[in-house]
Order: sequence, then structure tokens, then C-alpha cells
Amino acid sequence: MLTNKQRNYLRKLANGIEPIFRIGKGGLTDNMIEQMNLAFEAREIFKVYVLKNCELEVRAVCDEIVSRTGAEPVSVVGSKFVLYKPSSEKPKIVLPR
Repeated sequence: MLTNKQRNYLRKLANGIEPIFRIGKGGLTDNMIEQMNLAFEAREIFKVYVLKNCELEVRAVCDEIVSRTGAEPVSVVGSKFVLYKPSSEKPKIVLPR
């Protein structure tokens, strides 16, 4: 569980990055979840964009990804959200205490 200080730090880190995943009409697939797990190992933090033609709400998509990957939600704003999960092999981001 992230503290407010850690969440704010991660929000600041995510401010300049572009979404690397787009969720559309097809929704979430097992392949997409696998790709997200690989992205967590490489980046630890990324943004996801939910397209308007997606049948699910943004918060529902975020919650589904969190439950299937074990990631932490950082923020949900409009149709984008930020997720964080530390790398198990080579952690890069050092969170404040």
C-alpha cells in the first residue's frame, strides 16, 4: 500500500510520460496483462489510456488490472490512469519513506 507521500512522488514521475497501453472495444485480454507485467519489470510505472469505445468504465479497467497484476494504482484522471509495481529483479524507482 502506497502512502500519500509516495503516491505524490509517483504522480510527479508520471507527469511527463505518455500512455503505453490503450484499452478499447476489445477490453482486457490475457495477452495484454502479460505485456503489462513485462512493462512493469522494465519500467515499473506507466500510463494507460481507455478509449471512448471501451465498454468498461475507467475505474473498472484500473481495478481489473490491479487485481490481475498486483500493481498499485497511482492516479486516475479522466480516461487515463497510472500504475506502479516495483521490478522484482532490478528496481529503479526509490520511493520516499
